[in-house]
Amino acid sequence: MELSATQEAVRDAVREFAAEEIRPVAAAADREASFPEDVWDGLADLDLTGLTVPEAYDGYDADRLTYAVVNEEVAHGSLAVATALSVHCLATSCIAEFADESVREEWLPEMVDGRPVGAFALSEPDAGSNPAEMSTTARETDGGDGYVLDGKKQWITNGERAGVAVVFAKTDADDPGSVTQFLVPTDAEGLEIGKKEDKLGLRASDTTSLIFDGVEVPARYRLTEPGRGLAAAFSILTGGRIGIAAQSVGLAQAALDEAVDCAGEREQFDRRIADFQSIRHKLADMWTDVRAARALTWEAATAQDRGEDARTAASVAKYFASEAAVDVTNEAVQIHGGYGYTTDFPVERFYRDAKVTTIYEGTSQIQKNIIARDLLGE
Repeated sequence: MELSATQEAVRDAVREFAAEEIRPVAAAADREASFPEDVWDGLADLDLTGLTVPEAYDGYDADRLTYAVVNEEVAHGSLAVATALSVHCLATSCIAEFADESVREEWLPEMVDGRPVGAFALSEPDAGSNPAEMSTTARETDGGDGYVLDGKKQWITNGERAGVAVVFAKTDADDPGSVTQFLVPTDAEGLEIGKKEDKLGLRASDTTSLIFDGVEVPARYRLTEPGRGLAAAFSILTGGRIGIAAQSVGLAQAALDEAVDCAGEREQFDRRIADFQSIRHKLADMWTDVRAARALTWEAATAQDRGEDARTAASVAKYFASEAAVDVTNEAVQIHGGYGYTTDFPVERFYRDAKVTTIYEGTSQIQKNIIARDLLGE
């Protein structure tokens, strides 16, 4: 599968930006647990914060394969930055696809410019893999001109930085089938940003809870009909999972690049370690995993671009690529030996970052359930 000339040009531009602007600040951002806002502004200058927004609202309106390529290259520089961008794109995608025209015109042009940052609030403390069990509610106001939200969302990427969040809530607390999607400005009265999580990896990407206590939004900020929220979420998450697969590829490629350089330079027993068959076999396995993960990701992206139901293909790609990222970063640390266990070398950060790819936007176990159901025709 080959990229078009336009897609190659986009890839090259993002690759250059990642190498020159993202990678040099990634270690410090991780160490300080602080998002590099200058990098975000640079992404906006490249139109990447409007990647999934239609041209009518000044967006780039990228196809899914271009979206995957961008995610891979940004993640090659920093998975934390790529994660922030992909979640922002989840929010803009929901607004572009489900909001009415007035809401699109109100929010999308500014989000294309990078501010406000978007968040996607689906998971809850007791409802992660099974979002139908969420407890956040949205009741109509007495006059019927708005909704009042109560509840708590957990593991929200861009939680501190976001100016607006796509929030999922039940319009009937007792009906799991009443999940609906709402747009909520983060400065709304009654909305509290919870503590910033102290995480193993993705430390530069802020993750918080969102607490809703009588948060009122106008009726036009309801993005889907009552009960259509989860179907909308799954529709958007198919593309999101392709993005996570692509990020996993970018992270694995970065780890492989470092491992190849290390193997060619590090010496043991008066020989390059690259001359030892055990190291050569590790590198061969790593490269095979990266190529296979990229192929599966591009296959899923291309299927979605053709208008096919790509949910299973996205799950296959996300499952394989995320597990490959864990394996490849692990081997990169091993090839570096003791040096790989120190913060002087980026593979230590890659190793910590990789694990979350098997968890967010659907765990590996959830992806296998989806794959098996399709395989069994259920």
